[in-house]
Amino acid sequence: MRSIEVTLGDVTLRSPLIAASGTVGSVWEFAEVADLSAFGAAVAKSVSPVPWDGQPPPRMAPTRVGMLNAIGIQNPGIDEWLLGHSPRITALDVAVWGSTVATDPDGFAEVAAGLTAGGVSAIEINLSCPNLDGHLIATDPVLSGEVVKAVASVTDLPVSAKLAPDAERIVDVAGACIESGASWLVIANTVRGAAIDIDRRQPVLSGRVGGYSGPAVKPIAIRCIADVVAELGAVPIVGCGGITRGTDVIEYLMAGARAVQMGTALLADPRSGQRVLTEAARWCDQNDVDTFEEITNVVFW
Repeated sequence: MRSIEVTLGDVTLRSPLIAASGTVGSVWEFAEVADLSAFGAAVAKSVSPVPWDGQPPPRMAPTRVGMLNAIGIQNPGIDEWLLGHSPRITALDVAVWGSTVATDPDGFAEVAAGLTAGGVSAIEINLSCPNLDGHLIATDPVLSGEVVKAVASVTDLPVSAKLAPDAERIVDVAGACIESGASWLVIANTVRGAAIDIDRRQPVLSGRVGGYSGPAVKPIAIRCIADVVAELGAVPIVGCGGITRGTDVIEYLMAGARAVQMGTALLADPRSGQRVLTEAARWCDQNDVDTFEEITNVVFW
């Protein structure tokens, strides 16, 4: 290939691969066991305004294909996060994006301001974690727009919104986020799911319902991207869900994404990013494609 760089809004990424939030800790921990050179960016685990304890165990469970998790976004809160992680992430040889989560727009904005001061290079707004109690913000276009607007008002960094495949009309949420100042959209998050331990006759997760991830969710995420592109046009999108092979990257790009996030695959093999990137580049070479952007959004939805 002539180049593996891609552009996402006004940002240039050295690679279309992004390490997804929740799978690489605060990134510096992941860097101790894996080579980050395959990634254009890595998203730190979501942080809230105050400490969250998360769900009690069991909160992760494998399924026949993929996995369920109901971690509940356990984190120390933005103040402690900055003390423990900010000096480490600014020393890494990869762009680190922060992820903000809260229960209201002011809380999201508070964390975003802290992350900005802590040295991240972009802010991802976690509107769509499916294993938190209460209303899922990413199913509500009005509230989603209010959160994006609040975050964009406190930072000069690029702001993205991570959307839920469970939204009744993800297009409405996507449009509200773009209109409110999102630089790009992340489509999608995990899908709400549950499973039963038939020996214990109990749910496998303490919180009963969690986020389902893995290869089986890719067609759902592709459908979500298709819906958004069909109605909103070529808005900047990061595809997310079920990427385990290089051809998965190609499929997301053709669907309309400009970059992709890897998550569950990194939990299984922290070094899988380089393999996936190599496979994607090899496909391009075999098909006379010089850059990933040549095949971006080539499908007419």
